[in-house]
Amino acid sequence: MTEESTNVMEQFRLDGRVALVTGGSKGLGKSMGLGLAQAGASVAVCSRHGDEAQAVAEEIASATGQKCIGVEADVTKEDDVKSLFAKVTDELGRLDALINSAGMNIRHPIDEFPLEEFRQILDVNLTGTWLCCREAAAIMKKQKGGSIVNVGSCLSAIGLAERTAYCSSKAAILGLTKTLALELAPFGARCNALCPGPFLTEINTALLKEPEKVKALLALTALNRWAELPEIRGAALFLASDASSYMTGAALYLDGGWTAQ
Repeated sequence: MTEESTNVMEQFRLDGRVALVTGGSKGLGKSMGLGLAQAGASVAVCSRHGDEAQAVAEEIASATGQKCIGVEADVTKEDDVKSLFAKVTDELGRLDALINSAGMNIRHPIDEFPLEEFRQILDVNLTGTWLCCREAAAIMKKQKGGSIVNVGSCLSAIGLAERTAYCSSKAAILGLTKTLALELAPFGARCNALCPGPFLTEINTALLKEPEKVKALLALTALNRWAELPEIRGAALFLASDASSYMTGAALYLDGGWTAQ
């Protein structure tokens, strides 16, 4: 790559590449899947609900003209994850980008937090991400390239009351990301974390019942507003594409200035 021959816009293109988005049937995952397809990628959308994954895949394919498949898989189940990656490589030929977007949140004060729910959050947010990273790493090592994007949170770096499980799981994502970046680097593959702030997705709609809590939450950001779903796409594309080719083991915060304070 030379300065004279590199067109910056081409660095963001994903033509001929394949991307997998877990948790891709709604919210941030759906938005990122659409963004990657708009940049030229063939996209696999994964969800625990196969009908929802297929519907979103058809929607993205219709909107972009790119090949898109929907796959049913529970990222907390090892056999499901193995089958997911086998299906993606069998039907789409390879895997160039993985976005680990499957996640959940439950809110309780710690003294009222059931252990079962704590474990459930860690299982989805951390174990599910780890299982997908393990499968992707094997593929990308053989290909000598690829990009893994683990979706953390601004709460990977800071705390928020009643989120002991969620904050713990998202802080752990950073450790996973840094370690995997070191393992993948000799093979030409990368791993970074994308850490969003408050987007009004399904995971946050319960907060709307408490306007004062919403007001206080948004006041923690410098921009003092919810992020809009399309605002996740540019950051996801940057990390998935060659535009971030010298970036690995890092965390990109898309949080409206929350962690700046």
